Amino acid sequence: MDLSFDGRVAVITGAGGGLGRAHALELGRRGAKVVVNDMGTSLSGDGVEQDRAAIVVKEIEELGGIAVADTNSVATVAGGQAVIDTALSAFGRVDVIVNNAGILRDKTFHNTSTDDVDPVLDVHLKGAFNVTRPAWAHFREQGFGRVVVTSSSAGFFGNFGQSSYAAAKLALVGLIKVLAIEGRKYDIKANAIGPVAQTRMTEGFDNPLADHLDPALVSAVVAYLCHDSCEPSGEILSAGGGRVARVFVGVTRGYLNGDLTAEDVRDNLTEIFDDAGYVVPENSMAEMTLLAKMLGK
Repeated sequence: MDLSFDGRVAVITGAGGGLGRAHALELGRRGAKVVVNDMGTSLSGDGVEQDRAAIVVKEIEELGGIAVADTNSVATVAGGQAVIDTALSAFGRVDVIVNNAGILRDKTFHNTSTDDVDPVLDVHLKGAFNVTRPAWAHFREQGFGRVVVTSSSAGFFGNFGQSSYAAAKLALVGLIKVLAIEGRKYDIKANAIGPVAQTRMTEGFDNPLADHLDPALVSAVVAYLCHDSCEPSGEILSAGGGRVARVFVGVTRGYLNGDLTAEDVRDNLTEIFDDAGYVVPENSMAEMTLLAKMLGK
């Protein structure tokens, strides 16, 4: 049975191009009413082309879907509230948030200034807070909500010249971990994707896989994570080129010594880093339980 979004309202930020556009088209063709949010800024967050969101709305309508454009900035609290107000005004509810808006200010760490850090955090990290928070009360009240954040392998594994971007992207993982716990009893699911796709963010890079990295292949994963039938929550899925894989934070059994010294750490790195028998804690208390077992408590 096809996954339908009839009756659902989805807000997608940064949906004027690339991945966001692909997500909007996918959910729109599946019956969701879509708020296409995009200020129309450049990759670095400068300038404004306010017709970018409207163009995607027209594309959705040509597919037989329903959508409205929104050009508010997610980088401010007021802007995030305004995005949700657009959904409520146009469609009377909000069910799905896809936090996709993003900018790049790539520089090596020793050349990075606050002018390179703050705007990136404002859009990626604070933007997710600013849009999701005003929707959260509606999710709790209606007993349903789906949140997807766009993280990155740069955050999971690091990437040269992307300290601010990587920091913001990994911080989003911490956000969805908490949202998954707090939203559980309200059927609110929150997950992250680590997309690999050919978009304007990757233009100029010599990538032999470019022809295989259609953003629509990422949108298939996003559509599942946004659907009523989505099972996982608090998870990270790497998606690109038709491949989907789980990314996770695990904990090794580790080395235990009640009289631990710095020298003990030095001398027992092999046991500390031995990943045989690792676990993936469900939350921070689950790691404490692991320690308690090792201590015999």
